[in-house]
Amino acid sequence: MKAVLQRPRLLYMSVVQFYRFIPDRWWQRKPFLPVVDLKLLRFRSETMYGDTQMAPDADDVAIWLDWCKDQLRRKQEYRLPIKRNEAAQ
Repeated sequence: MKAVLQRPRLLYMSVVQFYRFIPDRWWQRKPFLPVVDLKLLRFRSETMYGDTQMAPDADDVAIWLDWCKDQLRRKQEYRLPIKRNEAAQ
């Protein structure tokens, strides 16, 4: 949260990433709330820091959100348009 408050340009991407971390069909499992899976958070922490208990630093979160934003931009830039006659085949 601190990373986003310090860098408002990352607000949109932080919301997008929050929704991507929510498990599919969350409404079918207790606690029936869209919460991020703790196993996933532990895995991400272990792969980043080597420790499952370490919380991410605000600067690391900002760097990751910037990277996500870049990846989305690149994906949109390199998307090739489909020609109408190719789409019909």
